[in-house]
Amino acid sequence: MHSKGFDSKRYVEEQTKYILERVRESSSGHLYIECGGKLLHDKHASRVLPGFDENNKMKVFQSLKDSLDIIICIYAGDIERGKIRSDFGISYDADVLKMIDDFASYGIKCDKVVITRYENQVAADNFRNKLERMGIHVYTHLATPGYPSNIDVVVSDNGYGRNEYIPVSAPVVVVTAPGPGSGKLATCLSQMYHESKMGMKPGYSKLETFPIWNLPLDHPVNIAYEAATADIGDVNLIDHFHLQAYNKVAVNYSRDLEAFPLLARILEKITGECVYKSPTDMGVNRCGFGITDDEVCRKAGQDEIIRRYFAIRTDYVAGRADKDTVNRISAIMDKAGLKPEDRSVVMPAREALDKAIAEGKGKNGTVCAAAIELPDGKIVTAHNSITLHACSALLLNALKVMAGIPKEKDLISKNVINSITAMKRDILSGKGVSMNLDEILIALAMSASEDKDAAKAIEELPKLKDAEVHLTHIPSNGDMSGLRKLGLLYTSDPQYPARNIEKRG
Repeated sequence: MHSKGFDSKRYVEEQTKYILERVRESSSGHLYIECGGKLLHDKHASRVLPGFDENNKMKVFQSLKDSLDIIICIYAGDIERGKIRSDFGISYDADVLKMIDDFASYGIKCDKVVITRYENQVAADNFRNKLERMGIHVYTHLATPGYPSNIDVVVSDNGYGRNEYIPVSAPVVVVTAPGPGSGKLATCLSQMYHESKMGMKPGYSKLETFPIWNLPLDHPVNIAYEAATADIGDVNLIDHFHLQAYNKVAVNYSRDLEAFPLLARILEKITGECVYKSPTDMGVNRCGFGITDDEVCRKAGQDEIIRRYFAIRTDYVAGRADKDTVNRISAIMDKAGLKPEDRSVVMPAREALDKAIAEGKGKNGTVCAAAIELPDGKIVTAHNSITLHACSALLLNALKVMAGIPKEKDLISKNVINSITAMKRDILSGKGVSMNLDEILIALAMSASEDKDAAKAIEELPKLKDAEVHLTHIPSNGDMSGLRKLGLLYTSDPQYPARNIEKRG
């Protein structure tokens, strides 16, 4: 079992309470909260803070739903280009619809969308029509003239004043978006400009989970945030504004520190004063107060850094990452004092590969291996064969160990395997007929109807969620799909399968 280091119930209560305190400070106006990161399925947070419910942020908003308005921002250019969210594989405009449904599933009404930096794009107009026919109120905001150099223009009727005011009634207004660069901050400031002209005193805050401001700069959980954002080069720094104002150490990230002087000047011009002395002041994140076991979270942060290292090295080989990102993640590993082999399943997988090569295993000279750490800490390994990918063999081996099934017992009958491989080879004209993880899961389900051991093995599947896996080669699409469905935390060495018996023998 994975140890827990975070109390989600305590966090939700503390976060809700703190937001309401900020609302009271903005008693004559609305509190606009710029919400960064994921609202749902925040798997990074749940990995580095064991016990963190990946839907915590939405649960905070659910507890505030009677005091809440939601505004979703989407940049018109992202609609036009069909920008995709890499984590879900859906377009930003489709994600807006998903977000509306997600809020509704938590009992939160969400019927306001603003299309930012709108320039009469056809795709943006089509999306607007679609939303309006669904009963969603849609607003358009233009690019802000003079930003960032001419604040007098930015904070004027020719700047933020050109934008439509979005009517809100609740004391807390959450401004969110499918991804970065969607115009969340500009929307908050535009709304505040209009409300200030109405004689109100609106407030602004920011809700982001990472970095955690009251953890040390070199805490693995905070370093893991740098690893997660290595592609954009975010760096955690001591908030020198906070240190100067309060003589207290707080951690923030480089972009917020760079933007603070300008943002403070804009807020001062809008409301007459900037009540914040540092970017940390602006935040309402109380995540650090939910940590119950620092050592557990430190270890989880270290594990995540190494996983990110392998992911970026693999992305580089696949052409999805550049050399600068690889160099950054390598520097982050050095800063954290980690090496790839610190991951418990790396060396067992590589040793299994060497052993399989020495014994002439694999398929047509190509050998791949894999290792998994079971919930009790036991390491199980496997290699590929004529009929099975290494991932598939690994799953079957792991399930046998967990269910107490003899190693020599076939969980899937040879007839089922032969039928599937024959179809792939003879009917679908496939070159690779060995079974990937997705296929083996289906075959296992088929076998369970007639084989008690297969049924017994399937009962163990849920226990594998969050188990650590390492592969000696980049997995196929079918393997990746199965790994994700099972919720396995997998990494791979940055190489594709190739003939390796001659090379290494």
